[in-house]
Amino acid sequence: MTSFNTLIDRNNTSSSKWDARSAIFGTEDVLPMWVADMDFRAPDAVIQALHKKVEHGIFGYTYMTDSYKQAVADWMQRRFGWTIQPDSIVHSPGVVPALHQIVQAFTEPGDQVIIQPPVYPPFYRVVANQGRELVLNPLRRDGDSYSIDFDHLESLMNDKVKLLILCSPHNPVGRVWSREELEQLETIAEKHNILIVSDEIHADIVFQPNRHIPYASLSESASSRSIICTAPSKTFNLAGLNTSNVIIPNPNLRSKLATTMRKNEMTGMGILGTAAAEAAYNHGEEWLDQCLAYIRSNLEYVHRHTSGYKDSNGSPLIKSSLPEATYLLWLDFGALGMDSKELNAFIVEKARLGLNDGSAFGKEGASFMRMNLACPRSTAEEAMARLDLAMQQLGK
Repeated sequence: MTSFNTLIDRNNTSSSKWDARSAIFGTEDVLPMWVADMDFRAPDAVIQALHKKVEHGIFGYTYMTDSYKQAVADWMQRRFGWTIQPDSIVHSPGVVPALHQIVQAFTEPGDQVIIQPPVYPPFYRVVANQGRELVLNPLRRDGDSYSIDFDHLESLMNDKVKLLILCSPHNPVGRVWSREELEQLETIAEKHNILIVSDEIHADIVFQPNRHIPYASLSESASSRSIICTAPSKTFNLAGLNTSNVIIPNPNLRSKLATTMRKNEMTGMGILGTAAAEAAYNHGEEWLDQCLAYIRSNLEYVHRHTSGYKDSNGSPLIKSSLPEATYLLWLDFGALGMDSKELNAFIVEKARLGLNDGSAFGKEGASFMRMNLACPRSTAEEAMARLDLAMQQLGK
């Protein structure tokens, strides 16, 4: 069984998070807590499945087996009560490549695609790279919480809008959209015949009492006009194995996407990634439940610690709310009065932390940093010690 407290050295392992520090932050003297992978070993069942494949020693072409599709379908049923047909699954090497293919398949140059910032930075690129028009429906911020601005969304609707990319659960703000919110979105989408593409890669990283609802499970209407992007990568720390699942209940939409993916030679699968994913979905549930409890404790610790920084009037200097999902804490440093460049310099040079610059998620994130807390508690404690020193240097 994985010990989540174990500090595993990831230096010199071709780790983007650890070995690319100089390229990303201009120095190796940062504690990296940015890109969204975990510093935990994958479940034992996954490692055993990979050992079995490696010991066999032949790594030829592979395909999506019936047992793989059934493992995905069974997971969706157990975790979300969502019944899918195994044949509704389309493989992709990742959610972001899938989004590129989806935008290409279901829109034309000049069509409009809506996203809801502050949001995962590749959402911007998957629209722009295909020559489509990006339309922004910023989330409404109420204190430290966020909601969808439905009135503004309705005002954006016109004949050019073809598709909305939903982040569900939302990265970076950590919202789990309620059934009422999703149904309100579906009412607008149905009225204007908009395709909803729901990135649900963080669906398994949800904390009680919140409950993720797959968009396509809302109704027959939602099922017929939605594409659900999932992956075991965030859930089981398998991002480097390049395996994701696009679930499309509507056979016509599924056929159209498959045609585009074949045209772009996007149909190959990795034999190690599929073996790992199947093992994870079949045998990783206990590991995941323990991992969620551990991550939740880390989030609570850092949230509590950072909430302790106060100005002379007792107002918080760093604001956050505990996320309903994801292992990412969205920290608001706006009270420090720094612009984006100054804030980045403070975090990297003074706090010696490698975090995600909030401005990368949209202008709404300019005063924010995103911190990855899927790490041993000792890493979170070291991060807070470094932040303490930096805040003391500011006289805070």
